[in-house]
Amino acid sequence: MAVGGIDVGGGANYEGRVTAFVVVACMVAATGGLIFGYDIGISGGVTSMDEFLQKFFPAVYAKEKAPGNYNQYCKFENHLLTLFTSSLYLAALIASFFASVTTRVFGRKISMTTGGLIFLIGAVLNGAAVNVEMLIIGRILLGVGIGYANQSVPVYLSEMAPPKLRGALNIGFQMCTTIGIFAANLVNYGTSQMQENGWRVSLALAAVPAVIMTVGALFLPDTPNSLIERGQKEQAREMLQKIRGTTSVDTEFSDLLEASEASKLVEHPWQQILERKYRPQLVITCLIPFFQQLTGINVIMFYAPVLFKTLGFGDDASLMSAVVTGLVNVIATIVSILVVDRFGRRVLFLEGGIQMIICQIGVGCLIGSVFGVSGDGVFSKGMGNLALAFICIYVAAFAWSWGPLGWLVPSEIFPLEIRSAGQSINVSVNMFFTFVIGQLFLSMLCHMKFGLFFFFAGFVLLMTVFVFLFVPETKNVPIEEMNRVWKAHWFWGKYIPDDAVGLEHHTNKNNNQNA
Repeated sequence: MAVGGIDVGGGANYEGRVTAFVVVACMVAATGGLIFGYDIGISGGVTSMDEFLQKFFPAVYAKEKAPGNYNQYCKFENHLLTLFTSSLYLAALIASFFASVTTRVFGRKISMTTGGLIFLIGAVLNGAAVNVEMLIIGRILLGVGIGYANQSVPVYLSEMAPPKLRGALNIGFQMCTTIGIFAANLVNYGTSQMQENGWRVSLALAAVPAVIMTVGALFLPDTPNSLIERGQKEQAREMLQKIRGTTSVDTEFSDLLEASEASKLVEHPWQQILERKYRPQLVITCLIPFFQQLTGINVIMFYAPVLFKTLGFGDDASLMSAVVTGLVNVIATIVSILVVDRFGRRVLFLEGGIQMIICQIGVGCLIGSVFGVSGDGVFSKGMGNLALAFICIYVAAFAWSWGPLGWLVPSEIFPLEIRSAGQSINVSVNMFFTFVIGQLFLSMLCHMKFGLFFFFAGFVLLMTVFVFLFVPETKNVPIEEMNRVWKAHWFWGKYIPDDAVGLEHHTNKNNNQNA
């Protein structure tokens, strides 16, 4: 196999089947992605609405409407305006560390419920905002809610799903995220037609996905891993039997118990995760979310209407273009769900990366040819449509590769004893660089101009090489057996002690005998 890849086989053949119960539970849990997606999609449309800018950011409105202001690259540059978008992600970063403790001590379900309630309060504050301070406070509360949801939902999905469907069910989170983005784009297009307070409706409707997530979480069962972690072994066995649809769960339950016993020896998971034997997981869970944000995707998702207005689309046309990219996002995520457990993670990572590089270079060349360095050009309808086509193909590539896999892979590679801490690192790195990109994009666009798209293309090239060399295939491998993937890898194998895979060899032997 190619460098960086590893054939790990099909994993342990635990008994059981895919039950309707586990599918429904995972679908309900995945609705946690709705709040994340709705917020990503709603902010760009709201910040492009004239009424919103007049009320909260009059300097931006004046610059946008000023006659003779021909520099298209710089007309939306304003740090307070970008703080409205990006403050949420700084709050999510900090909240993810508190969410880690909540998830470990009280369970995944409680963490999801907490996130939904806090997000709901933030949505109400934003819809009722009368000044910038109220807007920012509301955004911070939204960020806390997202920090809790993004920390707990992917872990919940990875633990509930059977190994052979873990990819598809986990990507349900990203699927709901894309649905949230698409719904927000439609809402923005509708509210932009209102004579007044359209922005209030857009922001306040964030309460809808918050209610869906919160109410859904109240009816969810906790995962067997979480129940064992909190000493409820009999309930964990019963839950495992229920989600696997069989009473013959001794092998899998034994593995979960042994993993839990190992995790109890870890008093300080934040110190433990720095140990040499966890180096592969730590490096990958830091670099994957870092690279995910340096694809430049949130430039499109946050500021799609603003970006399309910069390209010369009218108000309605820019919002409709954002709807189109949102729809492409949803459809491409469905593709990922259908193929991720068949073709694996690496194939999607690599193909998506190559496709994104081509599209970003194409967009950069188009914008450069029209605006040049001075930013005083005007896009023709044909050139604008070509730019939109490149952006849609780029969004599709992200949506079936780095979008869902950026959440799936880090959530499935950590052993139980450091899983909550590992997922917190994943969320916090993701949120930090989301904050950085969100805060700096409009200034970067002003100063780097069309070169910004070449900047992101360079990072996509770098991260594609990283995946080729250092990210092994994890499809169909039970999460309690992931150490054998690292041990067999050409680079990471030296970090994994021999006894770390002893249990897994024993498990495989038993499973083969059972089969």
